[in-house]
Amino acid sequence: MQIDWKGEIVKRKNELLSDLKEILKIESVRDESVASEDAPFGPGPKKALVKFLKIADRDGFETLNLEGVAGHIEYGKGSEILGILAHVDVMPAGKGWDTNPFIPVIKDGRLYARGAADDKGPAMAAYYALKLIKELDLPVSKRVRFILGTDEESHWRCVNHYFDKMPLPDFGFSPDAFFPLINGEKGNVTYSVNFSGESTGKVALVDFQSGMRENMVPREAIARLSGVDFETTEKLFKKFISQNPVQGNISRKNGMITLEVIGKAAHAQEPRKGINAGTYLALFLNNFKLNGGAKAYIEFVAKMLHQDSRMDSLGMHFTDDIMGDLTMNAGIFNFRDSIGGSVVLNFRFPRGIKAAEIRNILEKKTAALSTTIKLAGKLQEPHYVPLDDPMVKTLLGVYESQTGNKGYGVVVGGGTYARLMKRGVAFGAMFPNVPDTMHQANEFIPIEDLIKAAAIYAEAIYKLIE
Repeated sequence: MQIDWKGEIVKRKNELLSDLKEILKIESVRDESVASEDAPFGPGPKKALVKFLKIADRDGFETLNLEGVAGHIEYGKGSEILGILAHVDVMPAGKGWDTNPFIPVIKDGRLYARGAADDKGPAMAAYYALKLIKELDLPVSKRVRFILGTDEESHWRCVNHYFDKMPLPDFGFSPDAFFPLINGEKGNVTYSVNFSGESTGKVALVDFQSGMRENMVPREAIARLSGVDFETTEKLFKKFISQNPVQGNISRKNGMITLEVIGKAAHAQEPRKGINAGTYLALFLNNFKLNGGAKAYIEFVAKMLHQDSRMDSLGMHFTDDIMGDLTMNAGIFNFRDSIGGSVVLNFRFPRGIKAAEIRNILEKKTAALSTTIKLAGKLQEPHYVPLDDPMVKTLLGVYESQTGNKGYGVVVGGGTYARLMKRGVAFGAMFPNVPDTMHQANEFIPIEDLIKAAAIYAEAIYKLIE
């Protein structure tokens, strides 16, 4: 049977965009300060899950809402299960947007909104692929479970809860990355380096804050100083800003000087793509005669973390021939005078090194600073699926036939739900040479790419379950 996959998706383009816009309007950022028993990650993620499942109910699918934290859409019959794992939660929008991040806008062929690329747009493309297969009533021999999570950007409690109650799929993919295909994902572990806050002397770091999540390069950083001359500090700060790839503001109130640095956000899987406002602000503050815990804190950030995602300063440089470099992102900074503070470090590690080794090196390098090291998030081991796996061959074959481009597998520092399955890979939806705006301001997905991805997903899903 010859099927014009893209043509069939184009027929459904307006409906796809309409459903996607409704999902994008939901501010599904985790906010546990307003959590409830039936919405443990806050009302936004649950609302997005419910909306997505209602769309599937409307289209005649069987659905399951598992206590408001995860759910699935099921199609087909058979003993084997193909899993398609996506998520409806999104990162905080942050600053720097040209439009309202939760009012979808189409400009120059691009759909702008938080979640457009990560992961609501790709999820909807994959859903419409499955919807197409259902509407064409194509013969299938396996089941498909389209699984939706609501805590992917944080701790994955959603899918952990789901798979406590439901079986893992036999094989599958996550539409939460880029094409052609990701068959390897580095390990992921987060540690918090904690400092004391005792302070004596004239100059004091009153507080220092930067970052929202450990898996984002911080765009903004702010600190307050006392005991320094404003005019002198202003002159030094303006010179610093002019010599570095950041923007900044300085002000004073009630004898306190406030410094703000603005860099560039990026996904933590490759910190070099961002400009870490926190480390740049620490680099500037390291010019002052701080003391006690503040001195140790600022020196650690400025000397050991600034522009050192490969951790040469920490003596932790490590590379695997297949999976690449061990990387570090300094994602969250908090410090208060007389109380202390922390730096939250997110590590993406390849095969050949263990999370415990990373912690041991970190403890040795910071021992003289009287710090404590704590695990501050989920621990995930490296994941790899060989390129000769039949599923991988099928996915790459579809990609090649529909795009005319060579299919290949890559290893990334990012983590997707695909790693939950022994035979799981990440497959799209971002195409090569398209700017990666995930976790950044003005996130977008090209409309044409959304349609192409849906067509690829439709043929790929069908070939995997026919």
